[in-house]
Amino acid sequence: MSSPQTKDNSAGLNSLFRPRRSMLYVPGCNTRYINKARSLHADSVILDLGNPILIEAKEEARANVVAAVKQGGFGSREVVVRVNDIDSPWGKDDIYAVANIGADAILFPNIDTKQDVLTVLDILADAGNGTVPIMVMIESPLAVLHAEEIASASDRIACMVMATSDLLSHLRGRVTYERLPLLTSLSMVQLAARAYGRSIVDGISTNFKDMHSFEYACRMGRDLGLDGKTLVHPLQLDYCNDAYTPKREEVELAKEIISALAAANAAGRGTVVVEGRLIERHQVEAAKRLLRLSEMIQTLETEIER
Repeated sequence: MSSPQTKDNSAGLNSLFRPRRSMLYVPGCNTRYINKARSLHADSVILDLGNPILIEAKEEARANVVAAVKQGGFGSREVVVRVNDIDSPWGKDDIYAVANIGADAILFPNIDTKQDVLTVLDILADAGNGTVPIMVMIESPLAVLHAEEIASASDRIACMVMATSDLLSHLRGRVTYERLPLLTSLSMVQLAARAYGRSIVDGISTNFKDMHSFEYACRMGRDLGLDGKTLVHPLQLDYCNDAYTPKREEVELAKEIISALAAANAAGRGTVVVEGRLIERHQVEAAKRLLRLSEMIQTLETEIER
């Protein structure tokens, strides 16, 4: 069983830490979209076998995804496969098919409890892979209420993926610009994710034409402290990446915070003031995390530009 993160590793720099500003769902039934994803500026590509795929295309999508991951060509992008529900006619076959093809993580939908996590890990073990990272989709009120136990279930959980469209339907909430019906759920899952050192990304926005609301959602999620956003159309990529990329002034401030407190500590002081703000150790940890994230983003974007 996992334990909450201690103060010594509160910056979140575990082995599964990486940029997830933009996580693009790509339907496994469409090889043209899969090929296109190899050149898009997405941090993560989610090759999708789940609900958007028509029943008659399920097996074709599975074969396409297996072939695509084995072929590679995605560069430094994180390659994730979303399988069908484990209690569906395709779920277990999906897991057995993709467990050992080299995906960076496998995304499991409709995870409501800790036992759900343990069940999919057992199936992965039966399929011959007891180490591949997993991601869990939080898409129901029950999952939100069980977020802490889900986050604690395994250190193989790389990310908790909010399915806000599904969740909003379950909550019987309305689509609003401010996303008021979702704020409590986002905050509850974020608390659980941070307590156990997991990444958390926001859900999709289904209105492709309302980019004003999409940009607002990206910046709202960033300000809440989320790590990024899932999306379903390449036109949304730039908004995600811009919102969740540390700005130059933020990077410079982070460097100043680290050096200023180090100098203060050397002089026998436990705190220091930087730009009118009292700086303590926890802010240095956050600054180090931001610098590491910025470095990883620069590396990823340099590789994609080649």
